[in-house]
Amino acid sequence: MARRHRLIRVSPRAVWDVLADGHRYAEWVVGTAQSEPVRGHWPHKDAAIRFQVRLGPLRLENETVVRHCVEGVELELEAHAGPLGTARIAVELRPWGEHCLVIVDEHPLQGAGGRLHNVGFDALIQLRHRTMLARLARLCESPAPDAPHLAPVPSAAPGGEGAGRA
Repeated sequence: MARRHRLIRVSPRAVWDVLADGHRYAEWVVGTAQSEPVRGHWPHKDAAIRFQVRLGPLRLENETVVRHCVEGVELELEAHAGPLGTARIAVELRPWGEHCLVIVDEHPLQGAGGRLHNVGFDALIQLRHRTMLARLARLCESPAPDAPHLAPVPSAAPGGEGAGRA
């Protein structure tokens, strides 16, 4: 079982907003190229997204299903990877002061991944999680490109009523 954590310097709500957007799954999950919700309302239980894995010229379509969700706190997914089998991926969000401690726990369930699972395989998953959590942190901690920038509010004309006061 591979377990990794990272402190992300935003609120748990901000992290949840990224996790709850099925279209953004491919932006933070290592190995995926595109994602889109295909069933249910992501990230509610039994909702699913389809994602694409690119291996050179090959493009494989796979699916991830929500198995458990506590909004803003826990998201447990079952990722289907064709002949490689399925894996359970649990993401837990914990408030840590004003920030969010994100804990990821993953292990194979069925298929080749489950049969070949060993300490070496866990080490590879740990490397994947390090990159995945770094991507998630970058998405959460960077200002959104379309977010309005706050400009200073111009004060009233000199000598006018309320000049210099908000």
